Formats: sequence, C-alpha cells, structure tokens
Amino acid sequence: MVSLRKLLYDNSSPLVVPGVYDAIGARIAQKVGFEAMFQTGYGTSATLLGMPDYGFIGPTETVENARRICRAVSVPVIVDADTGYGNPLSVWKLVKDLESAGASGIFLEDQKWPKRCGHMSGKEVIPKEEYAEKLQVALDARKNKDFIVVARTDARAPEGLDAAIERGKQYRKIGADAIFVEAPKSVAEMKKIGRSIKAPLVANMIEGGATPLLSAQKLHKIGFKLILYPLSILFANAFASLQVMRELRRTGTTTRHRKNLVPFDQFNEIVDLAKFRNMERKYVIKG
Repeated sequence: MVSLRKLLYDNSSPLVVPGVYDAIGARIAQKVGFEAMFQTGYGTSATLLGMPDYGFIGPTETVENARRICRAVSVPVIVDADTGYGNPLSVWKLVKDLESAGASGIFLEDQKWPKRCGHMSGKEVIPKEEYAEKLQVALDARKNKDFIVVARTDARAPEGLDAAIERGKQYRKIGADAIFVEAPKSVAEMKKIGRSIKAPLVANMIEGGATPLLSAQKLHKIGFKLILYPLSILFANAFASLQVMRELRRTGTTTRHRKNLVPFDQFNEIVDLAKFRNMERKYVIKG
C-alpha cells in the first residue's frame, strides 16, 4: 500500500478521493482505480441510522464502520472523525482505535457539538485554543508516522473567511498534515485560501452544497491538493434506488431498468466470489 502521506505530499497532481460509507462501495472505488478513499460521516449516519449528519453518530459507529471498510480494501482510508466525540482524551482513544482498525488518517473538525454537515446552516465553532488541545493529542496519539491528521475548520460561516484562514494557519503551525477550510462560497474565496495557507489543502466538492464545483485540475492550480467528493456515491445510490423501487412498486417488475443494474456475474466479480470458490476447493475434505 502506498502511504497516504506520500500521496498527500506528491504535488505533481491532485489527489481525488471519493467518499465511501460501506465495504462494497469501498471495493468498487478501489477496483476503478482510486488511490485513497474517505469514510464519510454523512454517509455513515445516513446508511447506518437513516438520519442526517447532525451529531447522531458517535465513536462506536465510526470505528466499527472503519474496520469493515479498511478490511475490504488495500488502499489508504481517511476517516471523518467529526469533532472527536468529546474532550482531548476522547480524541486520543479515537485515534488509537481508528489506527488499530486500519485507518490511514482522520479529519478532525472544530465545530461545537452536536456538529452538523459543513454545508448546513447554524454551525458554531469551539474556541481555537480548545481545538488546539484536541489537535495536539491527535498528533501525539498516532503510532505510525504515515497516519495523517487533517485539521478542519468550520469557522467560515460563523466567523468569516479571514478568521477561518487564521485558524487554518494556526492549526498548521501546531502540526496538522493538511488543512481543510470548509464551505467557502466562491471561487474568489477558494483562491484566497490557496494563496494564504502554506499546506496541503482540502477542497470539499458537494453537489448542491455551498462551494462551487471545480475540476480537480483547476483546484490544484489554485492551491488545493486533496479533492474530496464525499457524497457523490451516496447521492448516486439513492437516486438509482429511488428509480428502481418506484418502478418495482408501480409495475411489479424491474425489467425496464435491467440496463441500469450491474449484472449478477459482474457483481460476483466485485465481491471476489472466485477467490472464495478457490478457497473452498482447496480446503474441502476429500473422501
């Protein structure tokens, strides 16, 4: 496995990372060639609980989901660790647990709990001094030097862009491996972030969100390295599910949607059925 740190600090090209929320989605992301992936907090909340990214999931759901996803793939997985779910000691334990589960890094944000999706209204942030304690313990807790800690600030909405940039600079000085200023509202704001913070930067591309959608190449040109699409798979799967289920409910068959479904044999290939059939033949008791 190529280390996430190496991918992050190779500035020759942007690192495009899809959001995943389960093992099958992670396997598909790896099979189509992504070098790393992101365990989305919104996707975890939506698929485990059927609830929004509104502070409903905790460390247990996050770690157990990470364990399943990391076991399914052989590329780095970055985990949305929200606010760390408590005080600095909670963050210390979370980093230990996620590293043991196979994660290669975390996003740690400075929102006030209960947190919410970064593109929703009504966000608040904790004092930067309080976040600094959490960030420092996250950096100290990791065993593997290749484990990445991304410092995320949501201060753009409640405090303004300049305050968010200043937080990003401070978090970089503390030692964060990358900086994520969440939800800038224009290309001009994104360019200012790119000019102002000397660190690998995260661009969060949410379809229908607060931030303009730009290509990975344009984002890289204005200073961003990690290009995150956290909800694309979740939205695509929800769209496809709605279409198929509406048709099934209306007509009693999925015949009209067969062309939009993965064939049975192709799905078996995605989940490595042949590998387990070979194992079965190897270990079967011969009479």
